[in-house]
Amino acid sequence: MNNDEALAPIDRLLAERACERLILDFIHRLDLGDPSSVAELFTDDGVWQWPHDHRRIEGREALREYFGSRPADRLSRRLMTNILVSVTSATTATATSYLTTYRVDGFVEGIVPSQLPTNVGHYEDTFRKVDNTWLLATRTTHLAFGADTARLAPPSNT
Repeated sequence: MNNDEALAPIDRLLAERACERLILDFIHRLDLGDPSSVAELFTDDGVWQWPHDHRRIEGREALREYFGSRPADRLSRRLMTNILVSVTSATTATATSYLTTYRVDGFVEGIVPSQLPTNVGHYEDTFRKVDNTWLLATRTTHLAFGADTARLAPPSNT
């Protein structure tokens, strides 16, 4: 950030907290809320991408469709740690955060026996402040460890 754009400490703190909140809100909506609503956390031209398999979803409507297509029987819980936000101007910021994902398909009810994480990695995010609201502009997923989502055996009718 150049000197012309120096932020007051309280403004920097508020920007960092708003970006941290977006990171956590993203995870909460996927795991406990309405997954398609994740799209509302992105700018209109927002991008979510995985360089590993060349997956790229661009634009709020495409993001809404993508996240809304999660299987209805998917159970997931994500842990987010090591969230480091860097404010780069009054209207832009970046962040790196670590993720651990536990996920299964075929969930009906109850407690699932403990399993290893499905994915462990990190997100690299860019943020933009639009109409006084911080939003994700890009989210790039980098996985260090990953596996296919396990499918639970159907419940027995005994």
